[in-house]
Amino acid sequence: MSDSLNIPLVLNTWGFTNGTAKAWDVIAKGGSALDGVEQGCSQCEIEQCDHTVGYGGSPDENGETTLDAMIMDGVTHNVGGVAALRRIKSAISVARKVLENTKHSLLVGDQATQFALSMGFKEESLSTDYSLNLWKKWKQNNCQPNFWENVVPDPKESCGPYKDLESNKSPRNNTEKSDFGIHNHDTIGMVVIDGSGKIAGGTSSNGAKFKIPGRVGDSPIPGSGVYVDQNVGGAAATGDGDVMMRFVP
Repeated sequence: MSDSLNIPLVLNTWGFTNGTAKAWDVIAKGGSALDGVEQGCSQCEIEQCDHTVGYGGSPDENGETTLDAMIMDGVTHNVGGVAALRRIKSAISVARKVLENTKHSLLVGDQATQFALSMGFKEESLSTDYSLNLWKKWKQNNCQPNFWENVVPDPKESCGPYKDLESNKSPRNNTEKSDFGIHNHDTIGMVVIDGSGKIAGGTSSNGAKFKIPGRVGDSPIPGSGVYVDQNVGGAAATGDGDVMMRFVP
């Protein structure tokens, strides 16, 4: 990083100022960039920022909330991430355990949950009245919108279970307007530079509303949710993750 840069520094997506303040407090007291990222994102998980971070938001089509998170060290380029994490609230902290206690970069699903339990995390439901009511209203609206195509019954008119449409399949329409917009794709992405000039980045998200169970979003993918490089800088982004992952450099 440039010697002329005004550090330390905390940047994050959206108006999640309590997360920003938490990260700043950590590095202002001498904590590392990784500490700042973890604690800043964790604050948003606790507060359920905009219901797009942490427990109690964005239920999948079965009504369950699952979490994605990632943390990256800009010095080493090492990454720790979790995706489709079930029944564990502290996704960013589990991601850091992946970073620091394994040689892997990403753990997913029930196996990520088992890893978290082995690291001392508590298993608990990620659903709330808010998330379950969202799901019930979606079901009452014939499961609209959803992420299915080329299946029967017609996913634009009814809920599943769906089966493969064996003939007359349509190619994916990449020009079709996405259901993601300025008010429904928030998540936290954070870049922190600590007092020594070291950079780290991270993300935490409960993913797309009404996603197909098992879906992995952009947030835990390096170069899609966030990327940091000690010699260059860092960036984080949110949006339609299924599009963003197609353009990872």
